[in-house]
Amino acid sequence: MKAWVLSALLLGSTPAERIPEARPDPVVPIPLPPSVEGLSPETERALDTLVRAELAKSPHGGLSVGVMQGERRWARGYGLRDQARHKPATPRTTYRFASITKSFTAVAVLQLVEQGRLSLDAEVHTLVPGVPAQPWPVTVRQLLGHLGGVSHYDGPEAAENVRRLDTAGALALFVNKPLVAEPGTRFVYSTWGYNLLGATVEAVSGQAYGEYLRAHVFAPSGMRTAALDDYRTRDLEQAVGYRLSQGRLAPSHYLDVSSRFAGGGTRGSVEDLLAFGRALLQHQLVSEATTRRMWAPMSTRDGLSTDYGMGFATYPLRGHAVVAHAGGQPETTTLLLLLPAEDVVIALATNLEGDAKRLRRLSHRVIEVLREEGHVRREGALADPVDAVVHEGLSRLFTYGLAYQAGVIDPPGMAEPGGPPALAEAFAQVTALLERANIAVDPVAALARVRAAHQPREGARLIHVGLEMARTLERAHGRDALQAYARRGPLAFFTDYLAECERAEHPAGLCFSESVRQDARRFDATWRRAQVPALVRTRWDEVPRPESLWSSVEAASAGRYPHPDYAEEMLRVAAHQARLGRPEEQRRWLERAVALHPRSEEARLALARVRAPAGPAPGRTVPAPIGEGPVPDNAGLPRRPRP
Repeated sequence: MKAWVLSALLLGSTPAERIPEARPDPVVPIPLPPSVEGLSPETERALDTLVRAELAKSPHGGLSVGVMQGERRWARGYGLRDQARHKPATPRTTYRFASITKSFTAVAVLQLVEQGRLSLDAEVHTLVPGVPAQPWPVTVRQLLGHLGGVSHYDGPEAAENVRRLDTAGALALFVNKPLVAEPGTRFVYSTWGYNLLGATVEAVSGQAYGEYLRAHVFAPSGMRTAALDDYRTRDLEQAVGYRLSQGRLAPSHYLDVSSRFAGGGTRGSVEDLLAFGRALLQHQLVSEATTRRMWAPMSTRDGLSTDYGMGFATYPLRGHAVVAHAGGQPETTTLLLLLPAEDVVIALATNLEGDAKRLRRLSHRVIEVLREEGHVRREGALADPVDAVVHEGLSRLFTYGLAYQAGVIDPPGMAEPGGPPALAEAFAQVTALLERANIAVDPVAALARVRAAHQPREGARLIHVGLEMARTLERAHGRDALQAYARRGPLAFFTDYLAECERAEHPAGLCFSESVRQDARRFDATWRRAQVPALVRTRWDEVPRPESLWSSVEAASAGRYPHPDYAEEMLRVAAHQARLGRPEEQRRWLERAVALHPRSEEARLALARVRAPAGPAPGRTVPAPIGEGPVPDNAGLPRRPRP
């Protein structure tokens, strides 16, 4: 009850009130300073179009978007930062940053390390007064990589704080609780672990955490409105927070984020996030060497990569090397994504909590516009389980090899004891993983082996092979041609490498068996025939009349594998039909999705739920695709029963 009362007072509405439906969305550009150049008009129109298309599909609050490529910048606000007062979101609207705060904390810690005032291998209980020793040492390095074994909230009473807490009060919530894992053995995402790092910054620097950030992170970056979030000091640009309740916007629950100060307690605008990203890329906050260390993915003691460095998720995404952090808590969802090798920063913030999937889709679409000539990048849909394993192996060689070829991020396992396997040995091992005869014995086990082949404990052999392929193609065709594979995709990457294998001077040991070559060429030829021109640069769920394209897609894709995977887009079309009150159309689109994508668990589960809405559909949880990062969508949201 107390939370509801506070929420009502702060949001200016009663707990039972539903927010009125928004009028047509305002779009608020902010004029750029004279010294800042915008993106090309064509690019800005494309970005604006894709954001509008995304927001049109489902209820939304206010959204601010910022994009920076080199010194060019584009920023817009969409929707409303305050529904009741009809105040529009702008690029200067301030939001809770939530877990992006962890990136600020990591930079602060590493600044102190660079100054020689702190050791990454120092035990945290020796640095912060009142923190007890644990059965095992817990180091600063481990906490930065979520390898310290510290839990991440262990119940609603721990996550739903409504009191203003100082550092000692925030630490008291958890410091006497046992570790949930031996440090170094398991990735355990932990805001509490980052609170320990914030307390370390205070103890070593002699400054309050917020003061340190303001002086050493925010000000040097040019982050003009960034600060610790405090209801008492919010300005008029602060977004009002919302959540979805029965398909409509309702006020967010009250939460005082001082309890998660260094793991999720800051606020600011997308302009601030762009400034922070630019400062990182230009090494204004820490040196280039420290940046590489910060962005290098860490590994567990038994050699499993975490896809997380120090304060940043770091992973390959469709041939791009990504450094990112997401944030989610009451009142907000945020995403900061950098492509360091391509000089790109993307910042997204909304006042609708639990909206991480939308922000992730938007970030991918922005990448397509900026770096892939607007082509929609789709995975390949396959029916035969052996084909599916081979295709995934080819795709992973592409995404790891192309992403790490730029040399900006150190891939996992490259500096492990004993060193990498010899290239010829690595090629032989990867070839064996992709041989049809080997896969057919047990496709499920074969898929697991392919998915593990990039791991440090496997010698990162898949990464070594992918890197050699990318380097060969760069030597043969140049840097520009190599970068074009992010648009052209894994099959073009692989078959072009096979063409290099045909050259007399190419080492025979650095190629693949005839069986693998035949599969790759067959996939490539089929993939080319399966393309639908109208959907090359457009997602199906963005088309005003998706029904108009069904016959073309069916003719190009039915019985032809691999074809573009439209499952997610078709599910969103089905969901839109449901929101329009057309259950038969919803069912028809789900049946089409299953027919076109027989291996898609998401499509089959969605259809099962429609056919049997009274109970949960059977089936397994669909694993996250490669390149989604390790930070959970709801990392900062307290658990509560559904309304």
